[in-house]
Amino acid sequence: MMRSFHKHSLTLFYHLVFVFVLITISQQAEAKEKALNHSVSAIFIFGDSTVDPGNNNYILTPFKSDFLPYGRDFVNQNPTGRFTNGRLSNDFMATYLGIKEYVPPYLDPTLSIEELMTGVSFASAGSGFDPLTPKLSNVIPVSKQIEYFKEYQERLEVAIGKRKTKDLIKNAVYFVSAGTNDFVVNYFLVPIRRKSYDLPTYMDFLLQQVQLLLQGLWKQGARRMAVVGLPPMGCLPIVITLFSDSAIMHRACVDFYSSVARAFNVKFENMLNAMQSSLANLGSRIVYIDAYGPLSEMIQGHTYEFDEVIRGCCGTGIMETALLCNPKSPVCSDASKYVFFDSIHPTEKAYYILFLHARPKVDSIVQD
Repeated sequence: MMRSFHKHSLTLFYHLVFVFVLITISQQAEAKEKALNHSVSAIFIFGDSTVDPGNNNYILTPFKSDFLPYGRDFVNQNPTGRFTNGRLSNDFMATYLGIKEYVPPYLDPTLSIEELMTGVSFASAGSGFDPLTPKLSNVIPVSKQIEYFKEYQERLEVAIGKRKTKDLIKNAVYFVSAGTNDFVVNYFLVPIRRKSYDLPTYMDFLLQQVQLLLQGLWKQGARRMAVVGLPPMGCLPIVITLFSDSAIMHRACVDFYSSVARAFNVKFENMLNAMQSSLANLGSRIVYIDAYGPLSEMIQGHTYEFDEVIRGCCGTGIMETALLCNPKSPVCSDASKYVFFDSIHPTEKAYYILFLHARPKVDSIVQD
């Protein structure tokens, strides 16, 4: 009787082990298949401070953030030059795609070939699509960012050869995020462009510049491109401070500036869709990523709960950014309760939520 029970127990045990092995093999195969369907060789970033991890550290400009309290929630509390308390959306995206934990700045002279091979950011805080915008703050124009990308490929060809470099470039993902500085600084704050352009014509001018940028990337071998639209500009703390009639006592979003972003985004998305249609048969995958909707939801509190939505965590939260947000500035105790870290830039938590919203669009361009 005991022998029979023991034999039955062993049989059941081996059966369970067999089932466990089958499940493990199945999960490994599924994971492998998923990895193959998300085969991305590298990640490359172009644009402004929303995606600059520290390129401005290496140029002569006042638009820097390589000092605390910036980076206070980054690895080792390191102020890398990111205009936030921690990581950017593109850092989360790089981790999600299995490429690297965070995207380094191209101008960092200490980067190894191995680090370069998995991608870098060429972005520069203060830049924009309009060639005049980076001149106002002496930062890197997107045209120069494209030149750096050419230089990058030449460096890679020396290290790994032309064929491998070509394959790497083709299988990479490209992110572009800019435009806010063009409107807030270049058009509304410094009235140079307003003398020559009304708003509709200026929007069309910017879209022409975006096309030139994307065409430049295309000629360099880029095929999978994600382009980020404008945020609700009227809700940026600094815009409320500069352009609102009640900037101190009764702070609220200034809808006019957000309406400009909405109008531009419609044209922006239509232009990108048209570009994708014309290049689809050549292997192009170009998508528009909405930043306006999710950031509006954070600010309005419809979906996400934040304690403070129209002031930054740094200083008074209504004006401080770059050098005005420095080690002597008072700072909030918990940045995750704030949508904005300074008067312009989102917190790490807000960037993570923006990443989550962008993820399905990115999935659509990386799946084989």
